[in-house]
Amino acid sequence: MQERVLPISVRQLNDPFVKSAHVHNYRCRSAFKLLEIDDKYKLLKPGFNVIDCGAAPGAWSQIAVHRVNSTGANGESPRGTVVGIDLLHIAPLDGAHFLSNHDITDPVTLAKLLELLPGAQPHVIMSDMAPNASGFKEMDHEKLITMSLIDLAEKVLQTGGSLICKYWDGALAHQLQQKLSAVFRDVRTVNPKASRKETSVVFPCPVVQKK
Repeated sequence: MQERVLPISVRQLNDPFVKSAHVHNYRCRSAFKLLEIDDKYKLLKPGFNVIDCGAAPGAWSQIAVHRVNSTGANGESPRGTVVGIDLLHIAPLDGAHFLSNHDITDPVTLAKLLELLPGAQPHVIMSDMAPNASGFKEMDHEKLITMSLIDLAEKVLQTGGSLICKYWDGALAHQLQQKLSAVFRDVRTVNPKASRKETSVVFPCPVVQKK
């Protein structure tokens, strides 16, 4: 008998963030996670350069484009830059440069990415990436993703810059917090209201404090 998918469809239909995403023309509900984080910590400012890792389908880039003024829509504010990268295809977005089908851990990809950023140094690196089905155990894969982002921040993030990324609150959380604290002076965590209730995802949010 074929597996029924109705419960997932019902969850989507009843999800207020899914409905709001359609109303606001966001590419997915995750946009509201970044909105909540940025409303609280004010990380995305006009004129800032932003890297969006694991950007597909592009909802976080949508928010960043607006808040850093990368389209130049606000002629009175500085114009920022948004570069998104993902192993998957990302549909074009006005105000963003996308590197689809690229791996952020590849040095060639990193070089391309930095060429697109004025000064080759971002103010903000952000990521809503999640572990994929793979040969790794889930937590090990999650650690691999998060550690890669911290390493990227150490290499290219401006002094005083910010990293927003997520991890699963589990056995490796303390280890990841230690690594973050070694790079950033101020590490805070937030569990956005838009996160699924059945998950234990938290976002470490180093606030404008790269050492």
